[in-house]
Amino acid sequence: MIGIDLVKSDRIKRLLDLYSDKFLHKVLSEEEIMLCKNYRTFAGFFAAKEACSKALGCGIGAECGFHDIILSKTDKGAPKLALSARVQENFKITHTSLSITHDGDYAIAVVALTSNIKGNQ
Repeated sequence: MIGIDLVKSDRIKRLLDLYSDKFLHKVLSEEEIMLCKNYRTFAGFFAAKEACSKALGCGIGAECGFHDIILSKTDKGAPKLALSARVQENFKITHTSLSITHDGDYAIAVVALTSNIKGNQ
């Protein structure tokens, strides 16, 4: 299952300027916030969470919320993706892959998920 998302970084900056910490905490955990260097990094994380929800086929909502998608980084700084136990079990996810890139004022994320549900591999 594959999901992709494109985010204009300025849109995220406007939302942060308008809603500040409320918006930040709605989307990211404390650990994820600490990894964000600036609004552009946050835009990439936002795109990653949206791309993951698209790969699951449900979008952000009751089946999978922002905090069910857990982002971190490897020792070399590459993005990593994990899912809450609830989402991992409900969707039978066995493997996750994530790539985030930035070009100009855009952040793009691609997520690939492997599931052991027949027809979803």
